[in-house]
Amino acid sequence: MGDANRPTDEVVYDDAGRTPLGNEAARDAAEPGAAPTEGPAGDTTQEPTGDAPQVAGDGAGCHAGADELRRAAEAAGQSELLQRLATDYPTGPHDQPQSMCPAFGSLRVGLRMRRTATVLCGSACCVYGLTFTSHFYGAKRSVGYVPFDSETLVTGKLFEDVRAAVQQLADPAKYDAVVVTNLCVPTASGVPLRLLPKAIDGVRIIGIDVPGFGVPTHAEAKDVLAGAMLKYARGEAEQGPVQAPREGRSEKPTVTLLGEMFPADPVGVGMLLEPLGLAAGPVVPTREWRELYAALDCAAVAAIHPYYTASIRELQEAGRRVVGSAPVGHDGTAAWLDAIADACNVPADKLAAAKNAFLPIIRKALAEAPVDGTITVSGYEGSELLVARLLMESGARVPYVGTAAPKTQWSKPDLEWLEARGTTVQFRAALEQDKAAVDAVKPDLAIGTTPVVQHAKQQSIPALYFTNLISARPLMGAAGAGSLAQVVNAALASRARFDRMNAFFAGVGDGDTAGIWDRMPAHADKSAGGHS
Repeated sequence: MGDANRPTDEVVYDDAGRTPLGNEAARDAAEPGAAPTEGPAGDTTQEPTGDAPQVAGDGAGCHAGADELRRAAEAAGQSELLQRLATDYPTGPHDQPQSMCPAFGSLRVGLRMRRTATVLCGSACCVYGLTFTSHFYGAKRSVGYVPFDSETLVTGKLFEDVRAAVQQLADPAKYDAVVVTNLCVPTASGVPLRLLPKAIDGVRIIGIDVPGFGVPTHAEAKDVLAGAMLKYARGEAEQGPVQAPREGRSEKPTVTLLGEMFPADPVGVGMLLEPLGLAAGPVVPTREWRELYAALDCAAVAAIHPYYTASIRELQEAGRRVVGSAPVGHDGTAAWLDAIADACNVPADKLAAAKNAFLPIIRKALAEAPVDGTITVSGYEGSELLVARLLMESGARVPYVGTAAPKTQWSKPDLEWLEARGTTVQFRAALEQDKAAVDAVKPDLAIGTTPVVQHAKQQSIPALYFTNLISARPLMGAAGAGSLAQVVNAALASRARFDRMNAFFAGVGDGDTAGIWDRMPAHADKSAGGHS
């Protein structure tokens, strides 16, 4: 910025352009050869230190694109961060799936935790969208925001603002932890959250980077925060005694459940574990900091969502064995009980007792709630393979499963079971692949994301939105066995209604009635019975 008083060709109507913005010190410091500027109470703005973030070049704004932001992040010294994200959350063999901003996942985890403050550092448009979405999904607390402009980014003042915000929030009477999240631009510019204090007055400070060009999906962003919290909590536990869970320590060895799930599922899992002499432990992501210690203090880990790579790493560092898949359907429950018993050294007679108690009940529930139809399944929640298994054990034919999540070693049991029955499983599925599957299969029902549902309904194919209508039901144990049948069978029975609706609205929204034209619509020939 130059002298605001120099003559220009711009037409000026008033003095609004000379209004002080409060960032004059940072602006002047950014000018070549500028001397330190004295601020309030004799404060002096110094030249950026070696740790202060530097913009790696022009064009690294939030609309620069993933490749440019990635190059800027590497130039700003973030290569190690990007490599870790690429290792934990690989994007291959296809490009990053089309999904909502990944930071929504980590934001939602923080907003669900007791005594936890959340702060976002990113472009205002991104922060607006994330806070709007979080409150749309029921968040009932405020989201902190540290704004910035190009000058505070260049001079390192943004980091100082973040540190000041953390200092202001860190009240031990209110919070156990403060979570600060860098979005795309601060990550690309190298804003060093690692230099924040580790704790202030006993309040833990957790800084994470969740850039859209490094974390593929919002489901995996939940793991970014959960893994960071587990790492911090593991370090605390290694130093000495830590706080017990709110309900006290379990008298039985526990199994930590990894991944968000329907509230009834942990209860059902606990019932399955009881004959084994085990109990269900906390669900990670947890709802309170003290639960992290209990999650680490387990006999084994059930990777219900197999893509929680960072969390699994921390739990393995604590010496815990990890078991993939989940107790869904008859076959899934039997195999999962076997794996848990092996991991926890459960005697064979206890394992047999658990199977004899629950497998006949599950088989009966599946038989009483059959599903007859061809169904395609796709989504970005990470439980798509489990849903497909349950549908198939209910009698459905599922030729295609698409998931935005990556393939990991913990997804192997479900993958092998599905492929053995002729199902094509596409990890890191793109929207185009999910839509192509609907076109090729012509299913009786399509379960998927909003655009997949829309694509199917336009062809008179009944469709269900995965997140709201499928994830919002129990999947595990006896409760999950027949849970999908009612909503799925109701949708399968609606084909005739879709045919009537499509016939009634035939031609509306297509061609000249689409409302968007690349050329002037041609008038119909009146002599042929048409109208203009």
